[in-house]
Amino acid sequence: MRFLSLEGKLALAMALLAIGSAAVALLLYAWLGDLALSLILCALLGAFAVPLLARSLSARTTALFRTLAGSVTSFKDGDFSFSIATDLRDELGELVQAHNELGRVLREERQGLFQRELLLDTVVQNTPTAIVLLEPAGHVVYANIAACQLLNGGRRMQGLAFDTIVAESPQAFAQAVADGGDALFTVALEGEDETFHFSQRSFKLQGRQHCMYLLKRMTRELSRQEVATWKKVIRVISHELNNSLAPISSLAHSGRVLAGKGDTQRLGPVFDTIEDRARHLHGFIRGYAEFAKLPQPRLEQVEWSSLLGAIARQFPGIQTGLVPPQPGWFDRAQIEQVLINLVKNAHEAGGPVEEIRIEVQQRSGESRIEVCDRGSGMSDAVLANALLPFYSTKRSGSGLGLALAREIAEAHGGRIVLANRDGGGLCVALLLPR
Repeated sequence: MRFLSLEGKLALAMALLAIGSAAVALLLYAWLGDLALSLILCALLGAFAVPLLARSLSARTTALFRTLAGSVTSFKDGDFSFSIATDLRDELGELVQAHNELGRVLREERQGLFQRELLLDTVVQNTPTAIVLLEPAGHVVYANIAACQLLNGGRRMQGLAFDTIVAESPQAFAQAVADGGDALFTVALEGEDETFHFSQRSFKLQGRQHCMYLLKRMTRELSRQEVATWKKVIRVISHELNNSLAPISSLAHSGRVLAGKGDTQRLGPVFDTIEDRARHLHGFIRGYAEFAKLPQPRLEQVEWSSLLGAIARQFPGIQTGLVPPQPGWFDRAQIEQVLINLVKNAHEAGGPVEEIRIEVQQRSGESRIEVCDRGSGMSDAVLANALLPFYSTKRSGSGLGLALAREIAEAHGGRIVLANRDGGGLCVALLLPR
């Protein structure tokens, strides 16, 4: 609770000074009997008394301001431990209380920040993913425990030149670093092959460009994924083989019975059906071989108008949107084959031909090619499996079209996305890096 404000204290001091001066003047007048001389002497006494009074009043305030200035300087230097004791109940007391409260808040914020930094550092240090941070000159400024164990035999890496560490590492890792992108590579560790996912990112930290490398063991995850994929593929292959071998076996038995009866005239249709199923099986195996031997893409600049024009000539009636002015960068033959397969699928989806549309959009870092239709779309179950090799809902489908599109997209460093459209139909988006 405030007792007297600074303004009140000053007014009180001035009032007391005025009363005192008047009392002194009256005493001098009573003693000397000369009013003019009394006033002169009173003025001289006031000239000495006022500075003494002002100094007395300001001494404590000046000391307090000096203390506050020193404390603020400590705050500036990051030391928030200062607190000022005072019994003042005026504006200066409130200022000191506000200063002490500010120091308390800053101390709590500093402690909370320290705890969060400690928690974050503990998490990063103990994550199984190896993390290395480089400053612009290529020296390591941070490396967690996993990185030190994997790249430097468990020894500290701070301050070391990363190029030296890479030079002493397996060639597969050095190649991944040199390629400058995300990669999977396999190296021999403790007598066993280990697969790693390597990624690198650049960003600015405190106004300087830094580079961060991440290394994650993927052997177990890839093994599980590989087993799951093989199970799905084996189910599809088994289904396809059974669909062909079962009728062939049955027809062979029927043909044997007819031949035993001498009914050769009815053998022709039997042999035709067997030939048809054998041809289908041969095509299935050939498609599998072609899928497995997909060549690496040969990247080149491709004008979008030329590519979309070639597709439109093969499928009259489809719509193409405006093309970006900047050319694409991909294997034209492979991407053209993907688009042909996607447009054929759109035709077979049952929607109007004029509702089939190809559009190209260029965003930062990637080109997006969309093939959209107004057909029947896909169920959730079909969407989940549509990109698997040999998965097909068509009676005579090979199940390779979308799987091949996915394989080609990933070979380009891109991906393929399927989504049902509002109002019916399907949209297949092919995303390629620029």
